[in-house]
Amino acid sequence: MDERRFKKRTLFLILYLLFALLPIYWMVNMSFRTNDEILSSFSLWPKAFTLNSYRTIFTDPAWYSGYINSLIYVAINTVISITVALPAAYAFSRYSFLGDKHVFFWLLTNRMTPPAVFLLPFFQLYTTLGLMDTHLAVALAHLLFNVPLAVWILEGFMSGIPREIDETAYIDGYSFPRFFLTVFVPLIKAGVGVAAFFCFMFSWVELLLARTLTSVNAKPIVATMTRTVSASGMDWATLAAAGTLTIVPGAIVIWFVRHYIAKGFAMGRV
Repeated sequence: MDERRFKKRTLFLILYLLFALLPIYWMVNMSFRTNDEILSSFSLWPKAFTLNSYRTIFTDPAWYSGYINSLIYVAINTVISITVALPAAYAFSRYSFLGDKHVFFWLLTNRMTPPAVFLLPFFQLYTTLGLMDTHLAVALAHLLFNVPLAVWILEGFMSGIPREIDETAYIDGYSFPRFFLTVFVPLIKAGVGVAAFFCFMFSWVELLLARTLTSVNAKPIVATMTRTVSASGMDWATLAAAGTLTIVPGAIVIWFVRHYIAKGFAMGRV
């Protein structure tokens, strides 16, 4: 009975992986084909293998600058989000104060709000401050969604650390900054990795705010990909190549934090 159940589970997992990986494979397959081949025939692999789409992306400044812009504001946002969320999560996990549960719930409601709700306020505010079309504009806008998520994740990890560690450190003469940075943060490095991953992924794939708050100098790759639509039709091959390259940064981040993500799932906080 156990062997039969194991075989069914294995078969189910294999089928699920095939189903999940099929769109990715098909996009990679399209990126190595020409538009004429994509529109004229159906095949599981390219008949006329070509790298022209990737060559276009790496030689056209309008394309590769989109990746650079995205990486810049995503990195800024992730660093600021984690820096702000760490002390906030510590306060929620260690202290009880008036309205603490209400404030914590309010933070989560911000995360659940659609980005379109804040589009007009951000646009008017940044236009007044002269922040439009800058990397900082997008990074600050994404803080509204990433900081609550990071606080929620980190608070769960911090609550699992015994309070006796804090008290022992104070008895040993540690100041709070020294204790927090040298003792406490290393204990929750798994939580920091998980929070950084989710902050990175939201900023990397978010389109509405990133596209509206930028135009030329800080235009991200998700907005640049709309250039494939023209009067002559859709440039499917270049779009597929751009989509394939867009997956790479996320895959690299997942590779480095995969152990932390698994630990986060085990703790029930992810």
